Amino acid sequence: MIRRTLLVALAASTLTAAQTRPAPADFKPSFAYQLLELSLEATARDIERIGARPTINSRELYLATAALYDAWAAYDAVALPSHGPVDRRPAAERTDHNRHKAMLAALRVVLEDLYPAQQDWLEGQFKDRGFTAGALAKKGSPEAVGNAAGLRIAAEHHHDGANQLGDERGGAAQPYADYTFYAPVNGPDRVLDVDHWQPIPFTLDSGLVVRPGFLTPHWYRVKPFALTRADQLRPPPPPKANTAQTKQELDQVIALNGSLTPEQKAMVEFMRDGPRSTGQSGHWLRFAQAVSRRDRHGVEKDVKLYFAVAAACFDAFIAAWDTKRAYDGPRPWTLVRVLYAGKKVRGWLGPGKGVGDVPAEKWAPYSPASFVTPPFPGYVSGHSTVSGAASKTLADFTGSDVFEDEDARRAGTLTELGASHAVMQSVDGQKAAADEKACDVVLRLPTFSATAEMAGFSRVLGGYHLQVDNVEGLALGRKVSDVTWARASALFSGKAKRP
Repeated sequence: MIRRTLLVALAASTLTAAQTRPAPADFKPSFAYQLLELSLEATARDIERIGARPTINSRELYLATAALYDAWAAYDAVALPSHGPVDRRPAAERTDHNRHKAMLAALRVVLEDLYPAQQDWLEGQFKDRGFTAGALAKKGSPEAVGNAAGLRIAAEHHHDGANQLGDERGGAAQPYADYTFYAPVNGPDRVLDVDHWQPIPFTLDSGLVVRPGFLTPHWYRVKPFALTRADQLRPPPPPKANTAQTKQELDQVIALNGSLTPEQKAMVEFMRDGPRSTGQSGHWLRFAQAVSRRDRHGVEKDVKLYFAVAAACFDAFIAAWDTKRAYDGPRPWTLVRVLYAGKKVRGWLGPGKGVGDVPAEKWAPYSPASFVTPPFPGYVSGHSTVSGAASKTLADFTGSDVFEDEDARRAGTLTELGASHAVMQSVDGQKAAADEKACDVVLRLPTFSATAEMAGFSRVLGGYHLQVDNVEGLALGRKVSDVTWARASALFSGKAKRP
């Protein structure tokens, strides 16, 4: 019960509605765009119900986009499905009507398999979009074709290592429970080895203090889309805590975190989870939708783009979690407390209180007390890895790094709840409200790569990561993208070898 309360609090702390650039007047969303919207809404609803679980959420959106792609591929002349044998439909059946019916049926199977608690709501959504269950019985109908594709995907992933069904030996009988016996070296209140991760206490709005463990430490066991192994691209070990590099990077985190501008606060909050909390995978799929609007995509481009981006994010999380599990690296929260013990450092004082000098043992990232730092090791940054992978995939798909999007928001509203909407600044702890207009920030996203750099560096600004976590994460993600894009494009062209 405590863990569910915590996760719901984490989700609530990250919900936001971004004001992105409006669609062109002549833009008509494709059916794939509309069904991705449904998938993102289902993910957001599940996060509101259970809490943010970025690894799991990335898998959910990968399977959803795979369902759309595989159903569509059955009605293409050359494309190969991502799961199972090809079920190539005759040329006479390759109509938009049939594609749409098949995509709807495939997505229905996958979403209801992933979100059983939402079945009634989902059934209503699919019915409203024209799904008729009676057509499933007709052999060769688009509904039957899509249903078969969805069933193949669901069945293949029931035992892909994620433990969706909670039936892996060694784990608790709960969906997605760890079955690899991970145990932290350090406790929440005691550090035995500063080079390892420490569970961090969270204080919920009710005042209850909880100490969440490593979220999905078994994720290195999940079968990837294109990587041959989770450790295929594993980066080198992070620097030890007692090195000059760590000291320099920790000083950078302290300095940045103690002097955040409104724009930097907006960056931290925007990249903390994304529009209406769909996880990093959902965040980058929103960016993919921005490309759809900009370039006025039809269903073929959309179904391929969303699948390629979601697959890159899925494999990026697997690679990042392999690295986190292998090195079990600490977060700045622990490093500041240990390396600066007994001293004062510059830090954020809490919602509406600005910044000032604080004992190292009281230093905290720019984050709500109910979500101090993501509950898993620091090296490498998951945000950076996923952003590196998704951004490169978008550039490869479009043939250009140019993005030219933007996001408008009010800085501080996700972190300084209970304080004035004005960004509270401080001189030696004396708070003074900045000009209200300073809180309205427009974040410019000129290129995909620059957006990924912003996402990664926002984690350093917020105090969640050292720069090495970010730099190595971005590099890892871009390498992952090279592998996933090669396989995705081979599937699109019909040249892929079956795994």
